[in-house]
Amino acid sequence: MEGDIAEMGKFIGVGLTAIGMGGAAIGVGNIAGNFLAGALRNPSSAPGQTAMLFIGIAFAEALGIFSFLVALLLMFAV
Repeated sequence: MEGDIAEMGKFIGVGLTAIGMGGAAIGVGNIAGNFLAGALRNPSSAPGQTAMLFIGIAFAEALGIFSFLVALLLMFAV
């Protein structure tokens, strides 16, 4: 019985870390959408902001990857 409760808690923790991965997906979509809106307003400055777009996407995606790693640690290491 005690092992079942520990397994349940582990899977609840893994499910909660999935929120972090979903948040990263929303963040990447927000960054790309705002870049596209700005590029459509001022197309001449869009090429100069492309590097910042990729940096923002990388930071947002890194949080999702960290969340995924925490989920794997909770699932297999604990």
